[in-house]
Amino acid sequence: MSNLLWKSLVVSPAVLGATLLVSSTAIAAPSTNTEVRTTVVPTTEVATTETKLSEVAQEPVIVAQAAPTSEDTKVINQVNLYSNEGRANNSQSQVTSVSQFSDVQPTDWAFQALQSLVERYGCIAGYPNGTYRGNRALTRYEFAAGLNACLDRVNELIATATADLVTKEDLATLQRLQEEFSAELATLRGRVDALEARTAELEANQFSTTTKLAGEAIFAVTDVFGDNIGDANNTVFQNRVRLSLNTSFTGRDLLTTRLASGNANRFVDNTGTPTTGGEGLQTFQVGSTAGNNVEIDRLTYEAPVGPAQVYLAAAGGRHSHYAAVNNPYFFDKTDGGNGALSSFSSESPIYRIGGGAGIAVNLPFGRGGGILRPSSLTVGYLGSEPNNPGTGSGIFNGNYAALGQLNFSVGDRIALAATYVHGYTGAGSQLFANEDNLALVGTPQANTLNDPASSNSYGLSAAFRPSDKLSVSGFVSYTDVTASGANNDKEVWSYGVGVALPDFGKQGNVLGIFAGAQPYSLGRLNPGTNEVPYQVEGFYKYRVSDNISITPGVIWLTNVNQNGNNDDAIIGTLRTTFTF
Repeated sequence: MSNLLWKSLVVSPAVLGATLLVSSTAIAAPSTNTEVRTTVVPTTEVATTETKLSEVAQEPVIVAQAAPTSEDTKVINQVNLYSNEGRANNSQSQVTSVSQFSDVQPTDWAFQALQSLVERYGCIAGYPNGTYRGNRALTRYEFAAGLNACLDRVNELIATATADLVTKEDLATLQRLQEEFSAELATLRGRVDALEARTAELEANQFSTTTKLAGEAIFAVTDVFGDNIGDANNTVFQNRVRLSLNTSFTGRDLLTTRLASGNANRFVDNTGTPTTGGEGLQTFQVGSTAGNNVEIDRLTYEAPVGPAQVYLAAAGGRHSHYAAVNNPYFFDKTDGGNGALSSFSSESPIYRIGGGAGIAVNLPFGRGGGILRPSSLTVGYLGSEPNNPGTGSGIFNGNYAALGQLNFSVGDRIALAATYVHGYTGAGSQLFANEDNLALVGTPQANTLNDPASSNSYGLSAAFRPSDKLSVSGFVSYTDVTASGANNDKEVWSYGVGVALPDFGKQGNVLGIFAGAQPYSLGRLNPGTNEVPYQVEGFYKYRVSDNISITPGVIWLTNVNQNGNNDDAIIGTLRTTFTF
């Protein structure tokens, strides 16, 4: 709102009273259905935050979510919107006769007052479709905007020596009204002036009009217990920090540039060698740079193209970025600071096959008659060596994984997904690994591929919410590995089920229990010792505030590394997550 408005309040009180006499229901105001689009950046809680192209199975999907707007900023935007009403280059915006309004009739109680304002002062604007919409309730800010338009018109009349159009009777009435509402007008003037100053300060010092910074810091105290493995490890205090630059150019797209640093290391086995997944890698240890070095661990872009959602990854791409994993409250969009403690409980291992750079598309189809809701098809391709031009590398000749998934929703509380992943890995690679070839889940017998191999993986996942206070989810996956060389083929199984109690004890808290079998390959050890490696995890995320949570938890593993002779391992962790 320009300062001219407030100066005109003193100089030209006549129109104030005339407008007040019309009553609030006779002032034109934009439709409540009108959408004002601004360039906004999606959140990470949003992402953290980090948006996904298809969370069909577990939570409502918001492809691009507007960043929270303060109440003061909303007021400024509203005042500016209404102040500019009638100034657009629109043939039906400014009217010269009340008869131009299709929804104003001579029988309306405010017809005479409206006709006077239109024909005597010419300061009432309509909508492009020729309507006035006078039945809407009027806010003080809408009144101020309409008043500003009328004051501009009065100033024009004064400048052209036609101020005699304002009668003495009008001035006397308006003078009394101005005195009666002087306190409200002064408060309104001071508030808007203060908001203008604050907005100008923000605009002058903001980092970017299209980018929002979101951060997360994790402190974790953890130790593992067990006769052999416990003696080989000590209690450690580890950290991981991520800073995400979330950029939106259209309000519906999202460019994610994430910097990561950390010193988290996985536990060692009873020989002092870092494990390849047998002890249950924890989510905050995934993507750690080990020495608190800083690196870009994610560079992705998501945008709608027609009815489809497209995902592009230049670095750090994951299948679970774009595919629905159907594991609410345990999976936190690859964040690692708010869901389950272990990478096994977080998501099905089938989404851990491959990573790096590539493209994915999520395409909805079907109308979803009855209880069956609209479905979607997800396809994606990620290559682990996209930047290496050498022989046997590159986007298509190096390690890769191609995913296809059908997503179904049954009613509002059941989601299903059928997943297929075809992958190729070179000699010395790990099956369930990222582009750095670090095993993320599963036993060494399931992960290690000594020779080049291709794999075909099949998975089912489901999520069921019988109530807002209970969520049940689970998965099963099977991988058939065909490797070069004799007797190198193998079959890998994994399955698990979890129960989560959201808002347990307090809004924002989560109590979760997840149990299942880590990816394993039977027949890789001597008979009598080869056993299924089971894992049970329990955690309780306590929400201290909007930005701080504390998660104590226990992970219990049996038959570590598929060896029935190994002692059970128990991991205790206290994770504290700060978001900003």
